Amino acid sequence: MAEEPTLEAFAKNIADSSEEARLALAQQLKDAGLWEGKVSSKFDIRYYNALVKLEAAYKQQAALDKLVERETTTNRYDTLTSLIKEGDGGDGDGPKTTSQTYITSASQTAKLLDTVAEDLLERKLTDAEKAKYLKMLNQEQRRQPAVQTVGEGFVTTRGGLEEQAFLEEQIGQTEEAKTTRATDAYKIMLEELGGLR
Repeated sequence: MAEEPTLEAFAKNIADSSEEARLALAQQLKDAGLWEGKVSSKFDIRYYNALVKLEAAYKQQAALDKLVERETTTNRYDTLTSLIKEGDGGDGDGPKTTSQTYITSASQTAKLLDTVAEDLLERKLTDAEKAKYLKMLNQEQRRQPAVQTVGEGFVTTRGGLEEQAFLEEQIGQTEEAKTTRATDAYKIMLEELGGLR
């Protein structure tokens, strides 16, 4: 399981995310009782203070997970969902379903794009190519939000986009990627046959 990022890295990712994503998270922080005042997408001291409060709750939950030796540790978004649920007052209305659209920023996607391109094209992408694939990725993320259902004693998440698989598919369909695969296959065949004689 991937380790949770530090509070600083988590906050930086949020600051770098789209305005819509920041506004949606701000509303969730408000629903959880962590945000004071009017909700805004502006990443300012109020936003950061709400994240610090979430961090405190997350650390408490992580310590509890460790204490009771849970196999699956809680992440910050699980903690936030739990706080929102607790804020409902447990009035027995049944499961609550929310849709979360996660939009990655250029800085979040750059390393993944380079990794995929070097694997499939054996080179890094240009800035223009990165912008093109980021736009495609963000459009697909909007089309495939993660849907989370929270009920008494359970949380299920379905959907959402697997960014790496999507980018591998998009880049892998290009003529350049097909040519690179064919060239690599030819080189391997020559090596297996001992080269040309």
